[in-house]
Amino acid sequence: MDDEARINQRIDGSLAAIGSLRDQIGQITEITAEVYDCLHSGGTLYTAGNGGSAAQALHLAQELIGRYRSDRPAQRAICLNADPTVLTCIGNDYGYESVFSRQVEALVKPVDILLVLTTSGDSRNIVNALQTVQQRGAATIGLLGGDGGACRALCDHAVVVPGNDTAHIQEAHQVMIHLICEVIEQRVMAEATMR
Repeated sequence: MDDEARINQRIDGSLAAIGSLRDQIGQITEITAEVYDCLHSGGTLYTAGNGGSAAQALHLAQELIGRYRSDRPAQRAICLNADPTVLTCIGNDYGYESVFSRQVEALVKPVDILLVLTTSGDSRNIVNALQTVQQRGAATIGLLGGDGGACRALCDHAVVVPGNDTAHIQEAHQVMIHLICEVIEQRVMAEATMR
């Protein structure tokens, strides 16, 4: 396969992964409403992921704290993979499978949400975090890949991008991140103008 054919194949795969979100618009709408309601009521959105998904988890949190497109009140969001001292402390003392669940135990309240990103749905540290959140009575959202893996059953709401190509799944997850930011920002701006 030459470079041009490979590039076309990758673009086609990206379009298919992103296009799969159209089949889940109802679920996406529920997720954006759940996140808005959490933030509007004083809760915090916690995010977590590994590797490239960690970067996306951080991206979502920083867009909500900072801004997506417009100036608006900052939103409460914390990325659980953002602090290397916490990750290495917990990883050293308890094992990497506990790096998120230990933070959840310390931080998450019933009014909060944990939103996880995992392309396999089977990352042990994410599974443990979701189980800990359920014990604390908070909501769970998953941006998942493949068939959703073990995480799917642990999420109150999930968007599952089918397939096994990590890059394509992450590309669709990036669109999801921007959709969440778009809806939250528009609702916050509308609320601000009504005051």
